[in-house]
Amino acid sequence: MNPRSQHLFTLLQASEQNPGLAKLLSQQKDSQARLRAIESLIPPTLLPFVKYGPFEAGMWCMLVSNNTTAAKLRQLLPTFEAKLRSSGLEVTAIRLKVSRQK
Repeated sequence: MNPRSQHLFTLLQASEQNPGLAKLLSQQKDSQARLRAIESLIPPTLLPFVKYGPFEAGMWCMLVSNNTTAAKLRQLLPTFEAKLRSSGLEVTAIRLKVSRQK
């Protein structure tokens, strides 16, 4: 038997054992939670064009696929921030980034 095969572990296990990966996993979970909390406030026609981005030090980035979506969501940022705070999900600012990646 190959000695390496005895040391196989999942990505989750690896991330929990590595401080850098654990931090990234935590940031991803925090970002996902924020998007889930405000999904109901995003117009349904725009929702397919919105993804969660990085969350670090209170700053959350939402990734949007086009400028039109960014313009509309920019109008809703105060509502998003209020909803996040009332849900116990602290955020100091929300940034929108147009990302044309699929």
